[in-house]
Amino acid sequence: MDVNIHIKDRTGAIHTVQAPTDMAMNLMEVCKAYELPVEGTCGGMAMCASCQCYVLSDTALPAIQDDEEAMLSEAFYVKENSRLGCQIPITVDLEGLEVELAPEY
Repeated sequence: MDVNIHIKDRTGAIHTVQAPTDMAMNLMEVCKAYELPVEGTCGGMAMCASCQCYVLSDTALPAIQDDEEAMLSEAFYVKENSRLGCQIPITVDLEGLEVELAPEY
């Protein structure tokens, strides 16, 4: 089953993408699959913040773990609604999720 996720890129364009829930992907990987400008330099280990995004919808997400919180505490352009895309697994609960990509460093 796929879920629809709405991603605002750095130019303000909104991309509605379909993300599979049965492939153990995360939001960073989905962005990369759709060739959206997300680096994911560390390969999804919560060590670089190059997949930082702002959550715009009130979609329930997994709680921030210590590694993600530590990385966000050192990242640029962090807001109250910042999350690392690599730490958001694609599940059926994400249907309708709206995010905006954080600015590049």
